Amino acid sequence: MTTALYLPEENIDMIAATSVLQQQAADIRTRTINWASYMQSQMISQEDFQAISALDKSRAAYLGQNPSQVVKTLLNLVSHLSKDSTIQYILVLLDDLLQEDRSRVDLFHETAGKLKQCIWGPFLNLLNRQDGFIVNMASRILAKFACWGHATMPKSDLNFYLQFLKDQLASNNNEYIQSVARCLQMMLRVDEYRFAFVSVDGISTLIRILSTRVNFQVQYQLIFCLWVLTFNPLLAAKMNKFSVIPILADILSDCAKEKVTRIILAVFRNLIEKPEDLSVAKDHCIAMVQSKVLKQLSILEQRRFDDEDITADVEYLSEKLQNSVQDLSSFDEYATEVRSGRLEWSPVHKSAKFWRENAQRLNEKNYELLRILVHLLETSKDAIILSVACFDIGEYVRHYPRGKHVLEQLGGKQIVMQHLGHEDPNVRYEALLAVQKLMVHNWEYLGKQLEKENENQKQGAAPIAGKA
Repeated sequence: MTTALYLPEENIDMIAATSVLQQQAADIRTRTINWASYMQSQMISQEDFQAISALDKSRAAYLGQNPSQVVKTLLNLVSHLSKDSTIQYILVLLDDLLQEDRSRVDLFHETAGKLKQCIWGPFLNLLNRQDGFIVNMASRILAKFACWGHATMPKSDLNFYLQFLKDQLASNNNEYIQSVARCLQMMLRVDEYRFAFVSVDGISTLIRILSTRVNFQVQYQLIFCLWVLTFNPLLAAKMNKFSVIPILADILSDCAKEKVTRIILAVFRNLIEKPEDLSVAKDHCIAMVQSKVLKQLSILEQRRFDDEDITADVEYLSEKLQNSVQDLSSFDEYATEVRSGRLEWSPVHKSAKFWRENAQRLNEKNYELLRILVHLLETSKDAIILSVACFDIGEYVRHYPRGKHVLEQLGGKQIVMQHLGHEDPNVRYEALLAVQKLMVHNWEYLGKQLEKENENQKQGAAPIAGKA
């Protein structure tokens, strides 16, 4: 049986009246299909002809008297007819039946089981059609079958369907994106489906789309998806590995819509409340502080909101973040910044005392922070991130006696050297310093050389931002 997260229906924001899918469905409902011609050409049986004709005339009455026949006929028609306009009509009819009464989902499952028919197959096949309306209405029906009844979608079908939703979200200029997001909102309310979505790299896709310019409605829907994921404690604990906090903090600072503000605050609250490991909740608090969330909360405290949840969440988050600032050690701050992947020239990097006391701690958890720095050097395109990562690696080697050996084992030395030819002068400079620290053992001598180099640069060249 599906374990759904029961929330007030208005929180899901059905947006039925405005979506492209619903506008088209309204037109399709007015069509008249010539079922007699299908029967005469033997494309449908006499039994199915009588059932669909009766359903067209008096839906509720016929369905009440012949529920199994209606299910059988609709599954037959979806499986065996191919004309776009007819399939569109059948899908709208079927979706309306489910929307009117959710218990009909179980009727479909039970009847299909008795008939030994697969309820998923015909609709999954329709996802490959060229017609956008058919694809997205079939998707909507699949989500209802998967979420509104006692039966769950089989694993192989589930992975295919979630991959489909993810790809549709990521496709450029998809006019049905609100409908796609709506299906995902439904699916992720069911706990069994959440891990499957993560396994198809779904969270990364949501974050990638949210980091671009999307309209506020889609923004709200995708953040809603993140919110329902955070009700699972394991997923809430992993969420910021995907940089959820900095991305949502950026949106919070720009957003003008109250409902987007509300859902972001709800995600932040879950990221503190739901993880079972208190150290994870603490890391999330620090990440929020570093992403300037406290500043946004102080701005929100000055505003009046009709929604009491917003006021309560602002108070809760303000208290938690203020407390975390008081408890914050410089290493906590550093570790959270590195894990966020958003390196900047914060004071901790340039503190000789910090590196003397903490360089060895980069070895903790199987060199977790050092591996992240090396990974950032491999993957980041941001000059500041690359400069800071080079500098930190150099300081690690300088203050930890076996640092050079460890870095070579992780492949970091080679990656630092590749940045000697980087197009950005700051990156080149920091890479050169790091390489010198890797190569030279007489630190006193190196210190004097660096002083000379700094003097030469001041006299002969424009200053470089972010120097050591």
